[in-house]
Amino acid sequence: MIDILFWALAVVSVASGAAVFVVNSMARATYALAVSFIAVGIMLVMVGLEYIGIITILMMVMEMAIMAVYMVMYMGMNPALMPMDMTHNKRWSAVLAGGTFVLLAAGALLIPWPARVGAPAVDLTASLGEALMGPKMLAMLTISPVLFATIIAGLVIANPRGRYDRWGDNLKRDTPDDPMRGGLGR
Repeated sequence: MIDILFWALAVVSVASGAAVFVVNSMARATYALAVSFIAVGIMLVMVGLEYIGIITILMMVMEMAIMAVYMVMYMGMNPALMPMDMTHNKRWSAVLAGGTFVLLAAGALLIPWPARVGAPAVDLTASLGEALMGPKMLAMLTISPVLFATIIAGLVIANPRGRYDRWGDNLKRDTPDDPMRGGLGR
């Protein structure tokens, strides 16, 4: 049963990863990429790498959510769903992707890998977490609220008709004094 689920997730991750280049809108590509990373994260959890699997799912879902916020902020939801070509400069992109693959594959096969030194840590998850986040935790704790505040400020600035534009200082009025026609309740 576990093997079937693993291979099903593998197919889902590859298919949704390929769908990123097949679908014709930014919103659909974003959702397809999120599905691909979630499938990979679940597979990592299944092979016993719970920390990396959960971090992969959380980071990629948050990254896709931020991307969706910026799509709504700068494009509106309808343009994000409108058909558009998701690939640009196809010939040079294929050459660059192929060259990068060959370079990385040659490096992986030709590099003299170092021999293992010492014994593995007793708690591999804790040591991996310390190695990944230990020296960077303060920076992440500082940058995260600033990034979140930037996103909220960007949404507020991008909204042309906010709550105070429609209602003024008296939010308890029955009808808004809307400077623009249309909107909710009209």
